[in-house]
Amino acid sequence: MKLYYCSDYVGAAYGFDTTRKAAWVADSLTHRPIDGVELLTPPPLTVADLERVHDPEYIRAVRTGEPWCLAESQGFDWDSALWPMVLASNGGVLAAARSALDDGVAGSLSSGLHHAKRDRGDGFCTFNGLAVAAKTLLAEGAARSVLILDLDAHCGGGTAQLIDRDPRVWHEDVSVSAFDHYSGHSNSALWDVNRADEYLSTVKQAVAQADRIGPFDLCLYNAGMDPHQGCDIGGLDGITAEILAQREQIVFDWCRQRSLPIAFVLAGGYIGSRLDQTTLVDLHRLTLIEGARATTRV
Repeated sequence: MKLYYCSDYVGAAYGFDTTRKAAWVADSLTHRPIDGVELLTPPPLTVADLERVHDPEYIRAVRTGEPWCLAESQGFDWDSALWPMVLASNGGVLAAARSALDDGVAGSLSSGLHHAKRDRGDGFCTFNGLAVAAKTLLAEGAARSVLILDLDAHCGGGTAQLIDRDPRVWHEDVSVSAFDHYSGHSNSALWDVNRADEYLSTVKQAVAQADRIGPFDLCLYNAGMDPHQGCDIGGLDGITAEILAQREQIVFDWCRQRSLPIAFVLAGGYIGSRLDQTTLVDLHRLTLIEGARATTRV
């Protein structure tokens, strides 16, 4: 299974889980390798790639730091390494999507994607690599229809905005937090969950609805671990590592049974008073482990 990462993913000076945890997960693969995982460096996105979904003035602000209100709209202090960081991390999403179309399963250690809007960042997200990857592959003719499956704790309001009214893209979004809530988008289905015992059944309902909408040529999977009960930013009491492991199995088995290529990214997950770095890495490794298993079954 091709998995994309390079040191530029964590290059910005601003220290936060979204700008650091890709390295933590990559380092874990050195000490605790996962059979079948091949770590590769992705090509960075280009400005032309970004302009498929983002406003040129906003792109320029992230590159130059001016105006600061746009450059720091995702919540990070700007420095010159932010630009190569987001080009690399978002480039990994597109690289994983391309690899998934060839190999069935691929991933990138990217996060900080689904809240980014056309003309600003939001919620630790600078550019929306999910929307960029979908729109790029559609424009190239590599795919005719794309499913974006978002299981981050928070609502993917940026994705919903950027793909709205594009009949070639469908967005299934299961959230346990109201942050970035949205409504009225023609091709996004938002499922709000506030009880842990309803979480897995809702995920199953979401992919069942995707079955009725599809078929699709590619699934882009935003595999957030912030629904975990120990996560101070978005977690829901009762959602355990065991439940999230079951969720990963549901998603990858659903794709495998339909011969649907799947490209995944890390998405949310934050250390805090009830969740340490080791545990967070282990949660994200659940996605890598299930993806590698699915690769052997493709």
